[in-house]
Amino acid sequence: MIELMMPQPSAEFIDDVKVALEHLYDFAFLQKLELAQLLSQAQHADGSKRPSQTLGHLLRRELIEAIEALSPEPGAAAHTPDTRQYHLLQLHYVEGLTVQEVGQRLGLSTRQTHRSLRKAEESVATILWARVQSVATAVPENDLSAAQLSSVQAEFAQLETTLHPTDLAQLLHEAQKAVAPLAQTRGVTFQLPEPWPRLVVSVDTAVSRQLLVSVLSRLIQATQQQTITIQGALGEEMAELTLAFPASQPLALNFAEDQVIAPLAERLGWEIATSVVENGRYQLQLQIPLHGPVVLVVDDNQGLVELLERYLTGHNCRVIAANSGKEGLEVLNRTTPDAIILDAMMPDVSGWDVLQTIRTRVETAVTPVIICSVFNDPELAYALGASHFISKPVSRDQILTALRQLNVV
Repeated sequence: MIELMMPQPSAEFIDDVKVALEHLYDFAFLQKLELAQLLSQAQHADGSKRPSQTLGHLLRRELIEAIEALSPEPGAAAHTPDTRQYHLLQLHYVEGLTVQEVGQRLGLSTRQTHRSLRKAEESVATILWARVQSVATAVPENDLSAAQLSSVQAEFAQLETTLHPTDLAQLLHEAQKAVAPLAQTRGVTFQLPEPWPRLVVSVDTAVSRQLLVSVLSRLIQATQQQTITIQGALGEEMAELTLAFPASQPLALNFAEDQVIAPLAERLGWEIATSVVENGRYQLQLQIPLHGPVVLVVDDNQGLVELLERYLTGHNCRVIAANSGKEGLEVLNRTTPDAIILDAMMPDVSGWDVLQTIRTRVETAVTPVIICSVFNDPELAYALGASHFISKPVSRDQILTALRQLNVV
C-alpha cells in the first residue's frame, strides 16, 4: 500500500475520477473528460507521454496503474482497510462485478460496500491528483540537466516490452541505416562477414533497435576514421554479437553504466560487456536470449488481460492474449506456450472446459496452467488438472510468484 500525500483532491475531482472508473472500458467517453486532458498535460510535463496514446487510452492506463498502486504488500491481512480498498476496485471496476456481488464476495453489507468503495475511489483520486499537481511543480526550465535526467527516468519507468521473433540481421541493418550519416561524417565503416548467420531472437523490436543505434553511435564517436567489425554467433540459449573496434577514449565506453544503454539492455535481458583484445583495440559483446517464456492469457475481461500483459512483459515474457475460451483453443492449435493463465468463467467456452481440453492434448498435457477465478474453488481446479489456482482479484506478486514456482520465469 502506498502512502498518500497531501494535499487532498477536491470533492469535484473525486467525482470526476468515479465517473471515469465507471466508464473504464469506454474509450470514446474517457476521451472527452477533462481529467484525460489534465493527466495528458502531466505526462507531457514529466516526459512520459507516448505519442501513440489517445487520451482515452492514456486515462484508462492511469486509472489502472492508480488501482495497482494500492495493491497490498504480500502477506497483508485480507480484512485490513487497505486490502479491502484494492479488492473493491479490482472486483467492481476491473472485473465488472456489481456492488452487491462485490459485497457478497468480500462478506460486506451493501451499505459497507458503498462506503468502502467511496474511500477506495478517494484513494485513486489522491494518486491522480498528485500526478496533476506535478505540472505545477515541474523542474525549472533553466535546470536542464535535472529535467533531462527526469525525462529519461520517466521514460524508462513507463517502458513496456513486447517480444517478437526477429532476425538480428534486420535489426542491425536498420540500426546501421540510422547512424549512416554520422558514420560518413566521421569516416567510420562497418565490416560484416558474408554470409551472415541466421540469428532469430525474441525481442522487442523498437527497444532493441534503439539499443543498437545507441551502441553504434557511441562507437562511431569513439573510433574516428576506423573500421568496426561485427560478427554474430548462435548458441543453445543465447545469440552473441561481437563488435571489435579501436578506441582512443576507452574510459568513455563503459556501457554498463550508461544511463540510456544500460537500462535498455536490462529491460531486454541482454548482457553487455567491453573488454581489451589488444593494445588500442577493444571488443564489445552483446549476449541476447533467443527467446523468453511465452505466456497465453485467456480471459474475456480486456482490462485484466492488459493488466496481466503489463505485469509480464516487464519480466521478459512474450504474452499472447485471447479474449474467449474459443479463441484460446484456436491459439493453442498453432502454438504451445510455456504457461497458460486461464479465467474459469467465460461466456462461450468455460475455463473448466478449456482446461480439460488442454490436458487431453499431447502438446499441452504438461503445460503449466494457472486458473484465475472469482469462484474460490481450488479443489475443483486441481482436480481438472490446474497447476496453480489464484482467486481474483489477482495481484502482480501472486502471478509472478506462481510463475516462479512453476519454473516459467
